[in-house]
This record gives sequence, C-alpha cells and structure tokens, in this order.
Amino acid sequence: MNHLTALLLGFCIDLLLGDPRWLYHPVQAIGALISHLEPPLRRAFPRRLRLAGAVLVIAVVAITGIVTGGLLFLLHWLHPVAGFVGETIVCWLILATKSLRTESMKVVKALETGTLDDGRKAVSMIVGRDTEHLSEEEVLKAAVETVAENASDGILAPLLFAAVLGPVGGMCYKAVNTMDSMVGYKNDRYLDFGRAAAKVDDVLNFLPARISGFLMCLAAYCGFDGKNAFRIFFRDRKNHASPNSAHTEAACAGALGIQLGGTHDYFGKPVVKPTIGDDLRPVCRGDVAAANRLALLTAILALLLFDLLPLLAVWRLFGW
Repeated sequence: MNHLTALLLGFCIDLLLGDPRWLYHPVQAIGALISHLEPPLRRAFPRRLRLAGAVLVIAVVAITGIVTGGLLFLLHWLHPVAGFVGETIVCWLILATKSLRTESMKVVKALETGTLDDGRKAVSMIVGRDTEHLSEEEVLKAAVETVAENASDGILAPLLFAAVLGPVGGMCYKAVNTMDSMVGYKNDRYLDFGRAAAKVDDVLNFLPARISGFLMCLAAYCGFDGKNAFRIFFRDRKNHASPNSAHTEAACAGALGIQLGGTHDYFGKPVVKPTIGDDLRPVCRGDVAAANRLALLTAILALLLFDLLPLLAVWRLFGW
C-alpha cells in the first residue's frame, strides 16, 4: 500500500519537476561508483574481463540495494512519515518522464535557434552514436529514437520494478540500466568487460520492453495512428541487435508514420541496423514533441496498469 502510494506521488512529482539540477542524482552516484570500480576490477582480472564485468554487476547492484534499503529503513525507524517521504523521493528520482522531454526538446530548440552543429551537439548528449556528420533529419531521427526507447528504459521499466519490488527494486534496476549505458558497448574496450551488464539489462528489460511496445500502440489511438502502430510493431519489433530496443521504436514509428533505425556510426565504425517503419515522409522537428506526447500517454497507461488498479484493488479488499 505504501509502496504503491509513494510510486503514484513520485510519478506526479516527476511530471512536475523532472530531475532537479540542484540535487545530486542517485544515478550520478551509481555512475561514479561504476567508474571507480572499473580500474581495480580490470587490474584484478586482467585476462578474465568477463568475470570482472560480472563482479562489477554484483557489486554495483548490491551496494545500490544496501544503501537505498538502509536509508529507507533508517527513515522508517525514525518515523513512518519520514519513511514514506523517502520512498516517494526514491520513486520520483528513478523515473524520467519530464527529463526525457526536456533533454530531447533541447535538440529541436538548438536547431531552431542555432545551427546544425548545435543540433548535433545537443543530440550527442542523449545518444551513444557518433553525431559529427549527421544531417538534420538524422539528428531528429536520433532524438525520436531516444524518446521511444527510453519510454521503456526510463519510465515503464522502473515503474514496473518499483511497483512489484518497491523503491529498492526500482533503484537496483536503475543501477543495471546505468551500467549498460556506461559499459555495455560492443567495442574493443567493453566487449568482454561489459558483457554481463548488457546481458542482465537485456533480461530485466525483456518483459517491460514488450509491455511498453504494446501500451504505446494502445496510446497511439489517442491522436496518432493506432492501427499502423500495431502493424509496424508486430512487423518490425525484432529489427534490432538488442532483443528489447525495437519494440517501442517500432510502435512509435508506426504511430507517427515515419522510419527509424538504419546504419549509424559508433566510435568511428559503421554499425549496420535494419530500418524500422515505413519511409512515408521525412522526420521533422514536430516529431520529437509528438514522440514525447506518445511516451507520456504510454507512461499514464503503465501507471494505471501497475499502480492505480492495484491501489484500487487494495482499497476495495481492505475496505479503505
């Protein structure tokens, strides 16, 4: 009951405030922990980097869980209200609904008020691909893909884990997701060391990605092309090297009537990827805002499914 109520309030606070610049975000702390653990683990297992990466995953998740759980336990011990407030804050900080919109719309603003290079620089802050030579359409496409993918990684998945496992479970999910974004690359440096983080992230996102894609197709009926969203979702949801990334991208591409995916450069090397969606028209600046509206609608459906309906069931069961 407390977990679900805290999650509901955390979701609302995230919609209003996003990620506060004045507050040291837990993901920053997790990122710093990963950066500090990587060198000694590499030295400890110089010829067994996959083992080093596995130890990293265990250590980071364990430390994240112990610290988060310990702080919440202390707050609950001090006073139940303090514990509830702590849970609400944790739920707020693991969600990224508003910050996803804020950061992606900076790309559009950079293109509108500056140059193409400004747009490339802005999109480089939210994507992992090389951006130096992207055209304006490719910059916008990268922003839309980020919004679509993070509708699952940054909103629905932590929402699901927090609803099922509480705020500590949600924060541990964020730890795994952060590791994947930092070391889960298939390049010379991280192919072995980041393998465990990438695989665990794939496992944790397997169900959320599929639920996200389906809910996004349903959300597309609210002002978008829901029928085409479902068509592209079922056709192209596996058009990605990752088992999870294309589900929401396919739903978004179908809903907006655009084409995503394709070959991109990573660390100076081209990575061939299949396309997602039909090339009916060029991606335009308005598509970034449209993708964010679609992500918000998907988040609201997820909140209803994972939080509000269980809360109502609890209230009805216990006569509250």
